[in-house]
Amino acid sequence: GDYGQNKISAYQTLYACLETVAVLSAPIAPFFMDRLFQDLNKTTNKNTAESVHLASLPIADKSAVNTDLEERMRLAQDVTSMVLSLRKKERIRVRQPLQKIMIPVLNNKLKTQVEAIKDLVLAEVNVKELEFMTEDSGVLVKKIKPNFKTLGPKHGRQMKVIAGAVAQFTADDINRIEAEGSYSLNIGDETISLELVDVEIVSEDIPGWTVTSLNGNTVALDINITDELAEEGLARELINRIQKLRKDNGLEVTDRIEITINAGENLTLAISNNLNYICSETLADKLRISSDIQENMQELELVEGVKTYISIKRKD
Repeated sequence: GDYGQNKISAYQTLYACLETVAVLSAPIAPFFMDRLFQDLNKTTNKNTAESVHLASLPIADKSAVNTDLEERMRLAQDVTSMVLSLRKKERIRVRQPLQKIMIPVLNNKLKTQVEAIKDLVLAEVNVKELEFMTEDSGVLVKKIKPNFKTLGPKHGRQMKVIAGAVAQFTADDINRIEAEGSYSLNIGDETISLELVDVEIVSEDIPGWTVTSLNGNTVALDINITDELAEEGLARELINRIQKLRKDNGLEVTDRIEITINAGENLTLAISNNLNYICSETLADKLRISSDIQENMQELELVEGVKTYISIKRKD
């Protein structure tokens, strides 16, 4: 893309990170970090030190710490991790697009944070939509149980009483401990503070969906694969194989190509409905479906049970 402000900022951030790592890691990897430091400095002449070992250690700028940004990125990592784990559990490959993720909205702050990372998450996990749902929508049914590993050392003699109280938690109680991170429990004359790590909260799967939780956040993934989604999944697998063929054949990244494919009915339909996308991603000026298997074609398996024969050539 264009050398715009976003790209400039990304390069400057990367430079600052590499330079800082070089200085901090110099005692551990002295030769490698000196080379990294000098290669960077040759470009900018920013640092007057001749060697990383003569450079001053960086001073932390606490005013540059963006706590909200760190929280958003941690949330992005958690949501991405949960969706990918659900895909693995259901044996749905990542190149197969899925339609929707649903995330319960515990508070306005969480909604704002998720909105900020939505596009990043959807692109990473190959899902088309993200939808919010309220806790009173009745879509998710949550269950809670005590975490004896943390409760034991803290409240050994009262553990059974606490476990009984946790078993009586209502949906509102579960929402409260998730949202606030703690819950005050009255046991006799004593008030006990339960932390989120002291309980385990799980969500039951919805028909057609699969659900998981991590660090107090919950994700529901729509695992229904429509014909349209299945076709797009095949198209993505085809693009992946063509890109590998380009590399194996020694083609340059910018080379335009022509593709010939021997395909069955399902793959032919997937190609027809995603033709522009396939050609755009593979830099193909022409894609032809052949009824015959030619000598120069390579046999490739896209997904289990779907094989094809492909040949590519550089356009003169």
